[in-house]
Amino acid sequence: MVTEPPRAGGGSGTSPPSLASQAGEVFAAYVDGRHEAIGELVELLTPLLWQVARAHGCAQHAAEDVVQETWLRLVDHLEDIRDPRAVLGWLVVAVKRESWRNCKLARRNTYDETGTVDPGDVEDGPETLAILTERQGALWAAVGELPERCRALLRVVAFVDRPDYDQVSAALGMPRGSIGPTRGRCLDKLRRALVADPRWVDA
Repeated sequence: MVTEPPRAGGGSGTSPPSLASQAGEVFAAYVDGRHEAIGELVELLTPLLWQVARAHGCAQHAAEDVVQETWLRLVDHLEDIRDPRAVLGWLVVAVKRESWRNCKLARRNTYDETGTVDPGDVEDGPETLAILTERQGALWAAVGELPERCRALLRVVAFVDRPDYDQVSAALGMPRGSIGPTRGRCLDKLRRALVADPRWVDA
């Protein structure tokens, strides 16, 4: 549950809750059994975690993989977080560790045996970044139009080829056997929405 900011003129003088306290409230709700809260937590913190991964040397797609892996690790290590307010710090540290491990290896692999750089690793230029930003906006707008069940599922599994269905089932309270078919239907709805969006088609 995300606390609403104080209304103008309310005279309360209280400050808006910090991101850490908001995350703590949502995480506590999830631990208490409100399974859909994991989707709220992912939506709240993924932009920050993605930026942390990028700041630690991960390319765009690598950062997405790092954040995805971190969310799955969280579900698998709930008992490690005794104070819900610590969940944001735990996730940031986990993203940094995953970034150091995975993206450092990826950077080493961009050099072939002759010591040249893989052309696919060339830094994105301004035009490319503008296109990617527009496409990302179209993507998340389309995700936002999906039914809540689809949004929660895609926030967790994203576009991973082989998601761990046991962890996803525990995270969302969904039967393991329904995850694959539901994921397929949700991705199909997402594809149709993107095809209809000129920002995605023309970019």
